Amino acid sequence: MRKPLWRSLTAKKTRRATMWAVRCITSAKAVAGSLRDALSFPAWASGLLLALFVALVVVGGIKRIASVAEKLVPFMSLIYTGAAIFILIIQWRQIPSALAMIVAGAFTGTAAVGGFAGASLLYAARIGVARGVFTNEAGLGSAPIAHSSADTDHPARQGCWGAFEVFFDTIIMCTITALVIIISGTWKDASIDGTEMSNRAFSAAIPGGEYIIAICIVLFAFATTIAWYYYSEKAIEYIAGQKTILVYRIFFIGSLVYGAVAAVNDVWEISDLSNGLMAIPNLIALIGLAGPVVALTDDFFSDPKTIRPKDHSYASLIRIKKDVKRFH
Repeated sequence: MRKPLWRSLTAKKTRRATMWAVRCITSAKAVAGSLRDALSFPAWASGLLLALFVALVVVGGIKRIASVAEKLVPFMSLIYTGAAIFILIIQWRQIPSALAMIVAGAFTGTAAVGGFAGASLLYAARIGVARGVFTNEAGLGSAPIAHSSADTDHPARQGCWGAFEVFFDTIIMCTITALVIIISGTWKDASIDGTEMSNRAFSAAIPGGEYIIAICIVLFAFATTIAWYYYSEKAIEYIAGQKTILVYRIFFIGSLVYGAVAAVNDVWEISDLSNGLMAIPNLIALIGLAGPVVALTDDFFSDPKTIRPKDHSYASLIRIKKDVKRFH
């Protein structure tokens, strides 16, 4: 039986063309920038080292990927969050003014001096949305690949964790980072990029802070890269079969070296374009899935405290109307 035409022409080809670019080259660029600023490490060497370590992990498959990620994520989150909160505690008197600056800049159209010097409110909003999508992946259809493999009793329960991830990542972590940067004043220097701005913000408040942020960025980028490799491998395997995985691995790992040495603007343009190409078919698909989502949500919240049996079927709640003959 042939696969539906709409899946062949949208989600599959979009993922094939974009999965490798959305995370891996930006992660490689972040690692290269952070190590350059903290240790004067050349970008090409950063790219090669990242590619080597990623290759060692992905060859081991999903079990090794999961094992590495579950150890790295709590560790790096604790270091970064602890350092950022420490800075905010010792600089607590400046937090109200920093928050007021964020709100004033958002609603009055006042352009920031840093990366938005001379920019319009529309441009600032576009960049803000693009960076928000990049950090939380909302609407891209990527996170469900990981959530679908979770051991849970109800799809909606896992969906709630997915929603929490977006909230915590964007509202909590990004706000903490923004406050540290604003309080430090590094955002006023238009000659530095985001990675260097963060390095200087932490080093201004904590002796050796640039090394702390460098370690965190390397670990964040490494965990993100191997996770996105798993996402993209599943998409490539679905498109072209298991035989293409080796070729794709070489292509993916090679792109890390490119990301480390490429220009910052080129990296972000590719990333933003890739995110858009992924979001369009996924958001269209979400409209078609509105019915099953509502049904599953109502079923879960009718008794959220009850743990359902693992073998419980939700097939009766997932009914997607489609004209099968039309696509065959």
